[in-house]
Amino acid sequence: MGQKITVKSMLRGLEGKLGDDDYIEPLEILVDSINKHNKFNIFGKVAFNHQLKNRLKMRKMLNELHENNNFDQPADPVFVIGLPRSGTSLLFNLLSLDIAHRSPMYWEIMHLMPLAKTQAARKRREFKTNTELKLAKTIIPKLRAIHTIRATTPEECQQIATMNIRSFVYMCMADVPEYVEYLKSTSFDSVFKWHKKFYQALELNGKPTRWLLKDPSHIGHIPQILKEYPNAKFIHIHRDPTESVASFCSLTKNVRLAFSKKIDTNGIGKTVIDFWNHNLSRGMEDRKFLSSDQIVDIQYSEFVKNPLDHIKNTYQQLNFDMNIQTENKIQKYLEQDKNILKPEHRYTLDEFGLNQKDIKGQFKEYILNYDF
Repeated sequence: MGQKITVKSMLRGLEGKLGDDDYIEPLEILVDSINKHNKFNIFGKVAFNHQLKNRLKMRKMLNELHENNNFDQPADPVFVIGLPRSGTSLLFNLLSLDIAHRSPMYWEIMHLMPLAKTQAARKRREFKTNTELKLAKTIIPKLRAIHTIRATTPEECQQIATMNIRSFVYMCMADVPEYVEYLKSTSFDSVFKWHKKFYQALELNGKPTRWLLKDPSHIGHIPQILKEYPNAKFIHIHRDPTESVASFCSLTKNVRLAFSKKIDTNGIGKTVIDFWNHNLSRGMEDRKFLSSDQIVDIQYSEFVKNPLDHIKNTYQQLNFDMNIQTENKIQKYLEQDKNILKPEHRYTLDEFGLNQKDIKGQFKEYILNYDF
C-alpha cells in the first residue's frame, strides 16, 4: 500500500491541544483498520490524510474557543432522522426554507474555525469549500446525482462527529470492519458534547429560533442527544429498507471507487445492512425516552405524494408555527424542480450480493411495524 497512515502523523503539532482524550481510541482503531484492509490510490491517501487532519485541527481551534469563553445552552434543535437515502434530504431541504430554522452551511461545517469575523473572510471560506467540492465531484463523478452539496446551502451535520473520530463517514470512504464494529459498541456521549460545542460557536453569530439538523446516524443515539439537548424534537421519515439500503450501498461504492485500487461490493452490502439495522433497531428501542410531542413519523411513500400537506401536519404535531411565506417557498421549491421526487441516482441490490429477502430478513421487525 506504500506509506501507511499513522496516528503520530495525524497528531503531529496537535498533542495536548485537543481537549479530552476521547479521540485517541477511535483514531487508533480507524488507522489500524485502514492500513490493514485498504490499498488506496493517490486520491485515497490524500483524502484520508486531509480529512483526518482537517477535523482534528477544527477540534483544536474549537477547544481553544471554549477554553476562553462561556457559552449558553444552544437553541433547541429538531432532528430529521431515518435510514440513509430514505427521503431525509428532501424533507430537510424543504424544512430549511422556514426562516425559523437555522442549519449549518457546508462551509461552516468544514471550515468554521477560526471564526470568520468579516464578510471577506466568509467569502474566502466559501471559495475554499467550493474548490474542494469541485475536486470531489471530479474524483467522484456520480456524487452530484447521489447527494447535492454546495458551500452555501444547509447541510447535514455528520462531519461534526468526525471531530470525535466517531462517524460512519469513514466506512463510506474505506473498508474498515474493526472500526465499524467499534462504532456499534462505543459510547457517543462525547460526540454530542462536541456537537453542542460546535453549535454554541455558531451562535456567536446569532441565536436562531431553532436548529434544524440531520444525520442518518442520529437515529441510533437518541439518549445521547437528549443529554445535551433535553428539549430536542425528532421527525422520523420511514422508507422501505429494500430501497434505502441499496441506495446507501451505491453511495459507498462510488466513494470507495474514487479512493481505492480495488473494492469488495459484496462486502459493502454486508456491512451496510448490518450497521444500519443495528442503528435502526437501537433507535426504535430508544423512542421510549421521547414524549409523544417530541417525535413525528412520516411515511416516505405518502410524503412524496404531497410534501407540503405532510409538513403542515408535522408542524401542528410539534407545535411549530407555519406561515404563508414558508408555504409559498415550499410550493415554489417543488414546482421549480419537477424531477426532485425522481432522483437520477440508479442502483440495484444484486450489485452488492443482496436481494429483497436478505433485507426483509434483517429489517423484519421494522418492516412489520411500518407495513412496507
